[in-house]
Order: sequence, then C-alpha cells, then structure tokens
Amino acid sequence: MKVVTVNRKARHDYEILETYEAGIELKGSEVKSLREGKGSIRDAFARVENGEVWLYNFHIPPYKQSTVFVPNPERPKKLLLHKHEIKRLAGRVAERGLTLIPLKVYFNDRGWAKVELALARGKKLHDKRETIKRRILEREAERAMKRYR
Repeated sequence: MKVVTVNRKARHDYEILETYEAGIELKGSEVKSLREGKGSIRDAFARVENGEVWLYNFHIPPYKQSTVFVPNPERPKKLLLHKHEIKRLAGRVAERGLTLIPLKVYFNDRGWAKVELALARGKKLHDKRETIKRRILEREAERAMKRYR
C-alpha cells in the first residue's frame, strides 16, 4: 500500500466514529499526478448528493507531462461505494449532524486509488484540550513505568 497523502489535522479536529474505504473516480492524468505523491486533502470533505458521494476540495495538481487533457485540479471527485453504504452514510449524516472527511488517500495492492473516508463529529475546544491532557498523562505514565522496570 502506497500512501499518497494523510489528513493529520482530522484526528485532532474530529472524533472519528466509523471509517470506510472508497474508490475515487479520476480522469486522465490525475492518476499519474497522485502516483508522484502530489495531492492535498487538508480542507477536503464529502457530501452525499442524489445517491452519490462526492469529495470536495481534494486538490490534485496537473501532471507536468500532460498535454491533451488537463482536468480542473479543484473539481469534485465522485467516490465509489456500495449502495447500502451510501444509504447508511446519508442517513447518519442527515439525522445526527455528522460529517464525512477523508483521512488518507493511497494506492492499494492492486494499484487502485482509494480514500479512507471517516464519519466524524466535530470536537469542541474543551474536548481538544482534554485529549491533549490525556495524551500527556499517558506519556508520563509510560516514562514512569520504564524507569521502574
């Protein structure tokens, strides 16, 4: 598995409830650009519209050697999921106020471009502080355990 890009800020800003693996419908030279390790999902999000899932703000820069067809780097990309997964996501997003965010984009063993999509709830500022405190306490406990072994 070759990881192209990771959304590191997502786990800080959101509480991850479920993850899904989805294919990405790419055009022309976008695949070659991704294989070079280019692409950004920093501000990306997904929406369910008319029974389809679309990924917005996923920036794939144009491939340098591309000449004939250069797709728009900011165009929405269609995500490929099973129909029952789409219905489940649509229901959860609509009723509970959750959001869909991409965690990482990668190529699987077969060479297909995939995105790890998360069903997430936004964290409040006090939740973020609590997470940081817990992480610090766990780190200090580990250090103390190492000293006394």
